[in-house]
Amino acid sequence: MSFRITGLSPDFFGHLFGLPDELLARHGVKRCIADRKPGFPDRIEVRDAEPGERLLLLNYMHQPAATPYRASHAIFVREHAARRYDRIDEIPEALRLRLISLRAFDEGDEMIDGAVLDGARLEEGIEAMFADPAARYLHAHYASRGCYAARVDRA
Repeated sequence: MSFRITGLSPDFFGHLFGLPDELLARHGVKRCIADRKPGFPDRIEVRDAEPGERLLLLNYMHQPAATPYRASHAIFVREHAARRYDRIDEIPEALRLRLISLRAFDEGDEMIDGAVLDGARLEEGIEAMFADPAARYLHAHYASRGCYAARVDRA
């Protein structure tokens, strides 16, 4: 079964890029400098930032549905990232090398399944969840900290 993984749109964050730290703080945002790789996974390009790259750490509502599963959490976005990750049947390295919490949602944005698996086995988890015809889309989270990573749809 084909699947499509997408990162977040840079349009959501562009107004924050380049702001001084004082203004970022007013928005509840913190600027960070990657000091290792892996360690700072960008949610736009769905890749780990290179050491020395600047990122913004902010709260993002990854599940805005008006259900009990409405959720937000801290994420990193690489400052000035411009190209959203959007690939079919490809698992980015940032997902592949981590433990992933995969969550399936139905048409009503209710969670209907969930699993924690090694990113090296992510295709198997995606296929298993999409075997359920009620699964409309999946969210991948980095399991160790629970942070939203990317969205998975049927291709």
